[in-house]
Amino acid sequence: MRKALLPLIIIITTTLLLIRIFYLQVVNDTFKLQSENNAIKIKYDYPERGYIYDRFGKLLVANQPSYDIMVIPRELKKIDTSEFCSLLNITKEFFNERMNKAKIYSPRLPSVFLPQLNKLEYAAFQEKIRKFEGFYIQKRSLRDYQVTSGANVFGFIRQVSEKEIAKNPYYNSGDLIGKQGVEESYEKVLRGIKGVKYIQKDKYNREIGSYKEGKYDTIAVQGEDIYLSISADLQKYGEELMINKRGGIVALEPATGEILALVTAPSYDPSILVGRQRSKNYTRLYNDSIAKPLFDRGLLAEYPPGSPFKILTGLIGLQEKVIDEKTTFMCNHGFSYARGRFMKCHGSGPHQLHNGIYNSCNAYFGNVYMRIINKYLRPASAVNIWSNHVKSFGLGQFMGYDLPTGKKGKVPTGKTYNSMYPGWHWDSKTIVSNAIGQGEVLMTPIQLANMMATVANRGFYYTPHIIKKIKGEQIDPKFRVKHQTTIDRKHFEPIISGLFDVYNFGTASALRVEGIDICGKTGTAENFAKINGKRVKLQDHSIFVAFAPKDRPKIAIAVLVENGHYGAQNAGPIASLMIEKYLRKKITRTDLETRMLNKSLQGEYDKYYKTKIDTVLTPKAEESNEN
Repeated sequence: MRKALLPLIIIITTTLLLIRIFYLQVVNDTFKLQSENNAIKIKYDYPERGYIYDRFGKLLVANQPSYDIMVIPRELKKIDTSEFCSLLNITKEFFNERMNKAKIYSPRLPSVFLPQLNKLEYAAFQEKIRKFEGFYIQKRSLRDYQVTSGANVFGFIRQVSEKEIAKNPYYNSGDLIGKQGVEESYEKVLRGIKGVKYIQKDKYNREIGSYKEGKYDTIAVQGEDIYLSISADLQKYGEELMINKRGGIVALEPATGEILALVTAPSYDPSILVGRQRSKNYTRLYNDSIAKPLFDRGLLAEYPPGSPFKILTGLIGLQEKVIDEKTTFMCNHGFSYARGRFMKCHGSGPHQLHNGIYNSCNAYFGNVYMRIINKYLRPASAVNIWSNHVKSFGLGQFMGYDLPTGKKGKVPTGKTYNSMYPGWHWDSKTIVSNAIGQGEVLMTPIQLANMMATVANRGFYYTPHIIKKIKGEQIDPKFRVKHQTTIDRKHFEPIISGLFDVYNFGTASALRVEGIDICGKTGTAENFAKINGKRVKLQDHSIFVAFAPKDRPKIAIAVLVENGHYGAQNAGPIASLMIEKYLRKKITRTDLETRMLNKSLQGEYDKYYKTKIDTVLTPKAEESNEN
């Protein structure tokens, strides 16, 4: 048996090798094609990227032709370098630098020598290209923006890096790739599929026709068009309202989770990141470490939520049965909750849930929060229960939206405070500032907007997303999944009633829009920073959250204006204008519109940001003067 084993192994191995050789030589010519690469020139045909439209079918991003000068170093003949440089208006130093880079990439493969020629430059070079053997023109398409807003939504396209080429074999040197915004999120959909042609060359390196009569050639397939959920008009209006201000606006459709507007301020015209000046302009934007125009504040900026967080404090209090609608707490311009510790408030007198909301009473919600924590024997367990309620609104986590950037925000747990106060008995009084959104809680504007969409839906939300439709494809089914909170539906109605009266006779009564039932909440988040090692109070952030109409809501919105004073001073007016603009397509309070369009906070920013801010600090309850 042993004698037969060795010959059997040899026979089986030989048979397998013969089958593999037959497959490679007869059935599959791929390796033959690779072995003949020295005699074959590969030409790529780049498709147009898919067009981008808004939710109403308005064209936002199209394409324009662009021409790259490509070089294959091995095919380069002796040329007149001076004439070449003069023709393209480049220096000899630049020429040598680009040639060295091309040789390092590959002597026999094409790489970009000079990208993105305009039509005049292309025509001038094409006329004399025969004099510069080894160079050729590669036609591509660049983005052609039909609007000046939405740069953070679209992102941009740029040449792939060497790391990206190594990671993804689809890309070659000089190929373009989407970065940031939907260009990155939907790169595979938008880029299409490039075509490939194999050209046979003779021993003199002259092209003699298609290899194998075009057997391996493929046709370019144009990228798919996509329809975004944003309203181009609302996006533009939001960016106009935020001129000379810093912050973010996020508007959602509660019934679907579709993003109607995603505004970050300051922003920039997306067209400046197209063409030969792209790199220069990007560097300028990137190096602006003060205004940070490339920093999407709607998705990345984490702020104390301030008074809007009282909505959750009330809902959790009702769910945990520590209060009902009639529970009353006294307010004497605040309340004393520990020896020497006082939470300030603008109100006074008895407060129940309804007027506690529309008067934004710190004393009321501070007491509610302490009851939530004191309900359980161990504070850490109580905080975990409270934290789970809060997280069920999509807070403290990446929500899974279809944009490539974001922050989780922060929702503390019992472990958070055990780490902060090791070996010390902390309790509800220690962390009461969470009640009014001034403790360890941090939220991004999109999370604030999603919270209001959830309240508008009476207890559920859909994952926010910016895609509405992809031509020829289905969008991700996760955007159709309903996320239910831990709060019973019945508890939302008394909260919504209080939010409705914020506009009737509460902190936003001056911002009413006749004929539109808006539910909203002002917020004024205190803003501290460490500057040169010292704790300094900066101007408060202005916050406003709202949804409308009260029944069957069509829009939920969050506005945050950095250093913008009270919530009703800047964020509130912007939110009211955005809501009316979306629901009515016009503005009735033109005086308010003019005031907000012309309002500048640049003086505030210049005052504080001339000195480098080391760390942004979260204020504690005793320093809160929340409105």
